[in-house]
Amino acid sequence: MAVLTISRELGSGGREIALAVADSLGYEVVDKERLLEDIRAHGDQWEQWSKDLDEHAPSVWEKYDWSFRGFVALMQSVLYRYALADRAVLLGRGANFLLEGIAYALRVRITAPFTARVDRIMARESVNEYTAQWLIERSDRERSGFIRSIHGKDWNDPRGYDQCIDTGPRSLDDIADALTRQLRERDRLCDDACRSIVRMRGEAARIKAGLLTNPRIFIPTLDVESEGTRIVIRGVVHNPREYERVEREALKLAGKLPLQCQLHYRR
Repeated sequence: MAVLTISRELGSGGREIALAVADSLGYEVVDKERLLEDIRAHGDQWEQWSKDLDEHAPSVWEKYDWSFRGFVALMQSVLYRYALADRAVLLGRGANFLLEGIAYALRVRITAPFTARVDRIMARESVNEYTAQWLIERSDRERSGFIRSIHGKDWNDPRGYDQCIDTGPRSLDDIADALTRQLRERDRLCDDACRSIVRMRGEAARIKAGLLTNPRIFIPTLDVESEGTRIVIRGVVHNPREYERVEREALKLAGKLPLQCQLHYRR
């Protein structure tokens, strides 16, 4: 089945659209609460870090901190799992970048005029105009910084999405109906080849999460990617003992998957 990713500005109506589409198609909305529930299985500390770090623009120190890197890896692993399971609306957190090039994923950006966003937040949160403006500006800044820190991409760049929709001139119901129809049409694109790509990306994310949440492993640079039917680990280690530890744990996580370590020593 097709998968929908929605990146939305606060107050744009994106969440309401996601819920309406999910209700029409019997999909699950994968939002912050769902992610926290899944990440909780890895330990209470990861749940707490997730609450603190989710959609938060990290400082320079936080960006390279073990907890932030581990949280991001866990989050992406969870998102890939839902994308592979089908019948999911992935809400925010850069899911559109994770599923780039996947034909059965409809990647949508939801925006609205600033004044309309302020009006919606005032009504929804029962706050005054000044507070609504402050909430929106803070949210834009944090979400944009979060995406840039993880993907190195501009949150607002339309090239990162299949569609960019302004809810100003259209009703949320009309937009939800249109997206529902498009998802039904995309179901036919969910073939074995596409699913295989998502599966391998998901395996790479799972292995990366396993390494980055392992308290016995801390290396300054680590990336895990899928290349065809194999997993490739790239990074920088300090010494042969560290190399062996990373490779051993990676092989254990990979199981029967072909895996290649391309680790280099720090000079």
